[in-house]
Amino acid sequence: MAPALLTALDATNHVHLIIGSNPLAAARCTRSLEVGAEPKVVAPSDADVHYGLMKRIEDGEVEWIKRAFRDEDLRELGRDQVDRVVDAVFVTVGGKSTHISTLCRRLRIPVNVVDAPNLCTFTILSTHSDGPLQIGITTSGKGCKLAARIRREIVSNLPSNFGAAVERLGTVRRRIWEEDNAAELSADLEAEEDETGQNSAFNRLVAPEDRDAARTRRMRWLNQICEYWPLRRLAAVNDDDVDAILRIYSASSAATSSGPSRTALDQRRQRGRIVLAGSGPGNPDLLTTATHKAILSADLILADKLVPAPVLELVPRRTTVYIARKFPGNADRAQEELLEMGLEGLRAGQNVVRLKQGDPYIYGRGAEEYDFFRDYGYIPVVLPGITSALSAPLFAAIPPTHRSVADQVLICTGTGRKGAAPDSPEYVSTRTVIFLMALHRLSALVDSLVGEGKAWPKETPCAVIERASCPDQRVIRSTLEYICSAIEEEGSRPPGLLVVGKSCEVLCKGEQKWNVEEGLKGFENLEEERDLRMLKEVEAAH
Repeated sequence: MAPALLTALDATNHVHLIIGSNPLAAARCTRSLEVGAEPKVVAPSDADVHYGLMKRIEDGEVEWIKRAFRDEDLRELGRDQVDRVVDAVFVTVGGKSTHISTLCRRLRIPVNVVDAPNLCTFTILSTHSDGPLQIGITTSGKGCKLAARIRREIVSNLPSNFGAAVERLGTVRRRIWEEDNAAELSADLEAEEDETGQNSAFNRLVAPEDRDAARTRRMRWLNQICEYWPLRRLAAVNDDDVDAILRIYSASSAATSSGPSRTALDQRRQRGRIVLAGSGPGNPDLLTTATHKAILSADLILADKLVPAPVLELVPRRTTVYIARKFPGNADRAQEELLEMGLEGLRAGQNVVRLKQGDPYIYGRGAEEYDFFRDYGYIPVVLPGITSALSAPLFAAIPPTHRSVADQVLICTGTGRKGAAPDSPEYVSTRTVIFLMALHRLSALVDSLVGEGKAWPKETPCAVIERASCPDQRVIRSTLEYICSAIEEEGSRPPGLLVVGKSCEVLCKGEQKWNVEEGLKGFENLEEERDLRMLKEVEAAH
């Protein structure tokens, strides 16, 4: 079977005859209206009409012909310009579909019949529309759901608002055409003027092929932009860039036919970009792909003090890295310093990555930084990170939720603004509470939990998890009664967090006052097993 001829049809003011009143008929009417056509529904007066279709009928957008289909409808309900023949027919119900299809073929009227590809002369594509950009997918009647999925997959790989870029590139094409024709008209007018005072060069022959070559050169240059620039780069083109492109071309076309380079345009549109990215709990293998890409493309990286060295080792040598100088009493000033450096980099046209431990919006001041940069006209891109609040318990074999044990999770900070102690949560036996930034004031925090008012039992299980997901991870399991003594004796290894609740004993029950577990177990073996498997495959090949 030969493939179908795919075309884009201007259906403005066309009459589309829809036979039926079911949900599919409503969908067909919607599509017809979207493309500027006039849908007319043929269905008996006592037919069940889809509520969406009835709304359009009541609003006067769709005409309802309240009777059964008649053969003469094909010749009488259309436009005067085409002798009242309808422009297309959509059959959404069974019954006379074969008869209707035969009549339409005889009259050369395009017809589409539901669930009957052999009766159709055209099919409806699964489409995506974004301004002038339209994408259509068809499986030739083999599976509309599959066509919709393929369309979604394609569209998901396009930059957002790409239709606006298509519109702007169309503007460039139109302006080039207008300038070419304006120059040609101006030359024709000059040729008609008196030749007095003209120099010898004026009478040099300008052959038609010279003008054609110049016109071809300009269009070839624009085609190269469309063909070779990355789509995301094209999507970033704005109205100022259109003017810049044309100015660059006008200045360079007299000397070269190659057109402007991407570097030349870069020099004209220096505008920085800010990314707020979460680096995860610490292990570089837990970075998201998006954050890793942001790190590799950055000009300036502003990192939290707690971002571990293995993550920073991923930064290319050419990239400038600044680590926050945060220490007790200097946190606010260090934060201001980071923001000022970020703003300075943006104004210089740099790609700035603000690299945060964990997730930017989980006690990372991410929203504050978003507001700061937005106030200066730079809208940050926010990339999530795996928060240690939920991943650290996992690496310590603590399930924050567990049936019949814990049905809720609460994430708290152990340190309020300017070091103040936050209000501690009350005791709920089925709740797991995770305290971030709490180890430096662990004793005061525990006292607030077990003291009067909050009434946490001293025997409540808890665990301190330090440097979660890193090779030197450490877990100290205990109870609220002994956890402070454990930290005093074992020492502190920040960054760390405190998990409190009965879920701490679901998988690991301690019989001593506290237990200490050193090292990351299991996770680090994944890469070793992969390398071993690859080595065995290489040996087997030889």
